[in-house]
Amino acid sequence: MKIPFLKLLALTFATSVVTESRSFARRGTRPKSLLPRQTLSDNLQNNVTWDEYSFMINGKRLMLFSGEVHPYRNPVQSLHLDVFQKVKAMGFNAVSFYIFWGILEPKRGEISFEGFRDLQPFFDAAKEAGIYLIARPGPYINAETTAGGFPGWGTYTPGLWRTSNTTYLDAYAGYIQAIGSQIAANEITKGGPIILVQTENEYSGFQAPYTEDFVYESKLKDSFRASGITVPLTVNDAWPGGHYTDVDVYGYDSYPNGFDCSHPHTWASDAVPEYFWGSHMQFNPQDLNAVYEFQGGAFDGWGGSGYSTCAVLTGPEFERVFYKNEFAMSTTYLNLYMIFGGTNWGGIAYPGVYTSYDYGSAIAEDRTLREKYYELKLQAYFLAVSPAFLTTRPMNIYNTQGSFTGNSALKTTQVFDVVGNKTGFYVVRQTDASLFTEQTYTLTVPTSIGSLTIPTIGGSLTLNGQDSKIHLVDYTAGSTTLTYSTGELLTWATIDGRDVILVYGNAGELHETAIKFTSPAPPTVKVVSGSGTIRQKVLTGGVLALQYTTSGQTVVQVGDNVLLYVLDRANAYQFWVLHPPASTGVLPQYSTKNPIIVKGGYLLRSVSIHGSSLALVGDLNNTANFEIIAPAAQSRSITFNASPLTLAKTSYGTLTASKAPSLPAVTLPTLSALPWKTANSLPEISSTYSDAAWTVANHNSTVNPSGFTTPVVLYAGDYGYHTGNILWRAHFNATSSETAFKVHLVGGSAFGYSIWLDSTFIGSWEGDAVHSDYEDTFTFPKALNKGSSHIITILQDHQGYEEDWTAASEDFKTPRGVLSYSFVGSPSTTVALWKLTGNLGGEDYADRTRGPLNEGGLFGERQGWHLPGFNDASWATGKPTTGISAAGVSFYRTTFNLNIPQGVDYPISVVITNSTINPHFRSQIYVNGYQFGKFVNHIGPQKVFPVPQGILNYRGQNTLAISLWAADAGGAKLDSLALQITSKVQTSMANVVNVPSPVWIARAGAY
Repeated sequence: MKIPFLKLLALTFATSVVTESRSFARRGTRPKSLLPRQTLSDNLQNNVTWDEYSFMINGKRLMLFSGEVHPYRNPVQSLHLDVFQKVKAMGFNAVSFYIFWGILEPKRGEISFEGFRDLQPFFDAAKEAGIYLIARPGPYINAETTAGGFPGWGTYTPGLWRTSNTTYLDAYAGYIQAIGSQIAANEITKGGPIILVQTENEYSGFQAPYTEDFVYESKLKDSFRASGITVPLTVNDAWPGGHYTDVDVYGYDSYPNGFDCSHPHTWASDAVPEYFWGSHMQFNPQDLNAVYEFQGGAFDGWGGSGYSTCAVLTGPEFERVFYKNEFAMSTTYLNLYMIFGGTNWGGIAYPGVYTSYDYGSAIAEDRTLREKYYELKLQAYFLAVSPAFLTTRPMNIYNTQGSFTGNSALKTTQVFDVVGNKTGFYVVRQTDASLFTEQTYTLTVPTSIGSLTIPTIGGSLTLNGQDSKIHLVDYTAGSTTLTYSTGELLTWATIDGRDVILVYGNAGELHETAIKFTSPAPPTVKVVSGSGTIRQKVLTGGVLALQYTTSGQTVVQVGDNVLLYVLDRANAYQFWVLHPPASTGVLPQYSTKNPIIVKGGYLLRSVSIHGSSLALVGDLNNTANFEIIAPAAQSRSITFNASPLTLAKTSYGTLTASKAPSLPAVTLPTLSALPWKTANSLPEISSTYSDAAWTVANHNSTVNPSGFTTPVVLYAGDYGYHTGNILWRAHFNATSSETAFKVHLVGGSAFGYSIWLDSTFIGSWEGDAVHSDYEDTFTFPKALNKGSSHIITILQDHQGYEEDWTAASEDFKTPRGVLSYSFVGSPSTTVALWKLTGNLGGEDYADRTRGPLNEGGLFGERQGWHLPGFNDASWATGKPTTGISAAGVSFYRTTFNLNIPQGVDYPISVVITNSTINPHFRSQIYVNGYQFGKFVNHIGPQKVFPVPQGILNYRGQNTLAISLWAADAGGAKLDSLALQITSKVQTSMANVVNVPSPVWIARAGAY
């Protein structure tokens, strides 16, 4: 789980490793591995190996830069490739993913990979895009997912979970075998994309008196191996605490900027963690420094500020400071959680989050690209061409303040290649992370030509607040040695015998890059493009220093063999580095050879070479002015999305072309103008309604750790209902003394409930963002006749189960239902019969295609009114924007056609505005039968609900259904309801295939 207090725990823990790290810093020596190189002792495979520096794939050392994507949060299988290609284009080479046990085995012993739960399309798309996969199948995942990924039936399974308790081991055995065999079939050892498998998740906190269960850890690892998995097993400790270290490669998590999205510009002064290297050296110095989850965004809770602010909290500034600090810790595996969040459609979420799981990620929920995507691209491209980084060690941990700059307002970490014994990376950041003050400095560093104070030509370097830079010393770029560069390196490539080197900085900054030359005289320097001015100075040792200001784009020819691009950040964002697939080999899409550098375009997905022709594939949102840096023999002609480009050649040999997008106008239906039909979805309060088919609540015992105080157990989970709305009916005979009904319900954060006495509404707890349970008293409108029969009906929301982050706590078993009740004025009144219902069939859920969490217990849901093809001809005319005039539940349906042309990506959202009149209501949004929105008007914050293409039929008919639960006596309505295009892009993504959307048929046993 991404828990805010983990930062505090981690900082507390850090004190235990300070002594070791500081003594290392005082020694000033290069660290040596304390244990032999780690290898698989059982010799199961040799495709994925590692040492104390990095992972190696098929013998090649690589920086594993990864982002988190959850397949279950994107049910449109044909969209996985789009996301993977965007991750690949960003320069990342891997994706980490959780697997949700609870949706695969919603009923014990019945495991299904049907429809969106089939993982093979996800695996295949990753392989097609050239992305390695890190599988994280749990059994526990956390992930802001209901029950932390555990199945609902776990709530009534006896024994402690996340321990070696036999009942728990038996519970996960079938799942691990089933999912493990699928993972094993898709390992890199068999030509698949999976290279690592994580066991458990953040097994780091333990409910007293329990502690870390080593037997559990061992048995879980054995279960994975028994399923056929041979690649390395990993674990992510919730902080560097040394838990579950007996895996192949131990690692940890960090969310250092917390989750307060409502104050997105506020950082703690000490937010940037510097103790990670000491922790790594304490626990697993024989392995690489691996961070299996690092903050890539933040989750937002009910009543929060919305994901746009989370994207600011973890935006480009955050990425520059915090990720570069990770590189200062010689981190060679870094996974960002999330890179694409997706949607908590249906009942996927735990109570702490709402429908959107956008997470403020680099790739937004609607798959559009944020600015932070382009910032990440700069860093990933740099690391991809910096093999010297992969064998580095930080040399001055805890002695960074004022180091190399003499400015105590700055911290500089020296990261040195201890194998090549040459290259140094100097990571500079502000000492106080909370400040916005600009600092000036010079950098005094050792180089191959002696100690230098940089800039050597005069002036000073600058660092803004909430910014960080990586300066290079003795860095190899092809046949060129950069003796130093304060301009940050974007990428380099040797093309037609010339080293093309791209450096960048913020607009208007002064920088220097010094190039070592071997000729008797320094090379000639000529500005061949742009208006920048270059100052020169020859340093001792045959080095030419070039000073420049990063503004716009200036291209500098240095001698015959170097082409130096000097860029400001805005221009650097526009560059793409693409690699054509290899012509031979098992995994051709994973090739990192023969780079092609292209400037321009919203997104460039791929490049391929066909003789002397270059084929670019990408997306445009406005006119792209391309500059293509490619071998001349392979770029005599160039196509973009199979359309020939008209090429021109620059004076320095690159090619330029322009391409305008085709973004056709599209008219969306006006939802308020459509014909809507409506029907009552709360017949349960009618005097003629029969609950004969409902489940009788008659359990006299429960294994739930909460125990129970009611005459019978009134926990929905004990009766197999684990999601959506739950209805309860209490049958009783009056004594005539009852004046009110007092009841205490639990449903999770932001839940609510409404109560009727027979057909009379007697009140609601409308819910708030704070309470997970609530007790209230509801007055009867009049005295009840002695001996008269009555029914109390309770409609409650089930916001998902709690997570179980603290092992052995069994928080996920926290019940959903009635904790206590009484009749005010008449303690002797008893409920003769309690009945309940939830989603039709409970664990034997009715809709096998859309899965076990898609629908809840509203009458309309049980009847299938949300499904396409339901005949609503007999319904009354009515719109959700007209609403209802009394407390209750209504269902609304309409259909509309879309005609979005092929070749464009126009994400569409359903947009609702808040109502301030009778504000206490809840709505669910169903599109073609899939629940893609839960709107709680008075809590929020979500009002825009992205619905992906594939759920929406972009070229045909769609069914939109809305449930409206009014918790106020005056009823409720939606103020407005509309469809909105959130972005327009001409796209090259693969055709989207509509998900299976079975139409309505009469449901057997529906009531």
